[in-house]
This record gives sequence, structure tokens and C-alpha cells, in this order.
Amino acid sequence: MTAALPPGQFTVRPIQLTDVEAITAQMGAYTSKLLGFPKHSLEDVTGFLSDPAHELERDSWAVFDGTELVGTGTASRFGGRIDLDVTADNPAVAGWLLDTATERAHEQAEAIGRSEVIVGVAVLRDDKVLAGLAAERGFELGTTIQRMEIRPQGPVEAPPVPPGIAVRRGALDDATRRAAHQVLAEAFADQPTSVPRPYDEWVASREARPTFDWSQVTVLELDGRPIAMRECNDNFVSSENCGYVGRLAVLAEARGRGLATFLLKDAFAVDQAAGRAGTILHVDSSNPTPALHLYLGVGMRPKVITDVWRRTLTPR
Repeated sequence: MTAALPPGQFTVRPIQLTDVEAITAQMGAYTSKLLGFPKHSLEDVTGFLSDPAHELERDSWAVFDGTELVGTGTASRFGGRIDLDVTADNPAVAGWLLDTATERAHEQAEAIGRSEVIVGVAVLRDDKVLAGLAAERGFELGTTIQRMEIRPQGPVEAPPVPPGIAVRRGALDDATRRAAHQVLAEAFADQPTSVPRPYDEWVASREARPTFDWSQVTVLELDGRPIAMRECNDNFVSSENCGYVGRLAVLAEARGRGLATFLLKDAFAVDQAAGRAGTILHVDSSNPTPALHLYLGVGMRPKVITDVWRRTLTPR
């Protein structure tokens, strides 16, 4: 049952791409109350809403109090995964958005023929109101995402390439993009919520982002076989003057060679050479590899903690 908005006060319509500035401001005010700074950049919001996976007319909601934007919500289907996003100060608006997005997730699951689907909603650790609303609706804490960053105080030297490894910078052709995607798929096969979308969807989603360029993909090869990859973008350049490591993957058979450490330190050097103040990435606490230990080991530190609340939807 979807909670009702208080009558006569609010109006609702689908989000439009022309709303990005208003949404960035609304989300910035919301997250600043919780964190002390705005979490999302204009480019970050634009890239998210521009993703071809979104059918904004059906998958998004903007709530207004008069002319003021007071809440936004989306239900995003990425392959077989459905993520809900809710931002609203007013608990009644937040609850309505969460219920409405969950209802849409039911429809999305039915459309792809799933008998059941796990949906997740990301909640800032400091957002006790949204966490309570999620718990009331049967969501349970599933995992934790930490935003890590490093801001070097001195020169960063490019790390030496590990023995026997060839570095391919840029994925400007289809073969290299497929190689990077295959590494991602294999490396995250044991993490269903992190497996990339099918190749064509993955490519389309990257090309829709204003902060991404295929030159920002790096693939490592051993004896001619792709075994590791790193994908970066400029999501945090305007807001933090930092580079961002969006995905980093090493095949299980190639772990223990220092490849992830090389890719991280290389990113730090590339970002500093580009005039960036530092480098940011996100890590999932459910990652079966010791990823958090790796990031701490190269000097990164957590700045934002987000809990992902999950619920399994079954046929009604």
C-alpha cells in the first residue's frame, strides 16, 4: 500500500533532464544538513539521470510544494538489479516516494519475468529518518558503502609497472571495451549486485555520461590476456577537484601480484598530474576481497558512509 501525500499541499510530476540544477541544489541542501557538505555534483546528477536505463516518465518523481522542489525519487533497473533513490526532508514525502518507487520496482520485476527481485535503497548513515522509513517497510540492512579519498600533501610518483604486465591505456575500440567488460564480469561474478550490465547497456550508460571518456579506462594484460581493469571519470572534479575511480577489477587468478595497488597508485599520479587535489572511490563492505584493507593500505580514508537497505519483492 502506497502512503498518501498530505492532500492539497504537494504536486508531483516525472523528473525531467532540465531539472538537474534544481535537483542538485535540493540534494545538496539535504546532504549538507547530514554531512556538512553537498554530496552530489551537477555532473554526477546529470550523468545519473541521463543513463539510458532510466525511463524518466515512469521511473522518477519530483515533488513540489508550490514551486519549490522538496523531494525526488527514482526506481532504476540496472540489468537484473533495481535501485531506489529517495531524497526528501519531509518524512511524509520521503515515505510516499519510497512506497511509490517500490511499487514501480514490482512492475519492473514483472516486466523482466522475475519471480522475485532484491531492491536496494542507499541511506546515508546519518539519515535516521529514511533508515526508519525503510525498516518500517520491511527493508533490512544489506551492506555498507564507504566513500574513500586521498589528498596527497606532496608529489606523487608514478608506480613501476609490475613484472610481465602490459598496460593498455584507453578503450577507444570495441575489442578493448569488451576486454574491460569481461574482466569486470568475471571479477565480480561472486557479487551479484556489482556485476556489470550486459555489454551493450554498459557501453550506452558510459557514453551517456558527460563526465566519462573512453580514454579513462585502463586494462592490464599478462601474456596478451586482459586480467585487470580500472575505469575512472570526472564526477567529482567540479565539486571536489578530485578524480574518481568508478570501477577497479582484478581476475581472481591474477590477484596477489600487486595489480590493484598499481592501478590505485597510478590513478593517484594521473590525477595529480592533471591538477587534481586527490582521488575518490567507493568500496562495498560485502566485497569478498580485502578491498577496504587495500585502500587503507595505500593511504585512502573513509569520508562518507552509506548503508544499503534491501528488500526482496515477490509476486503479489
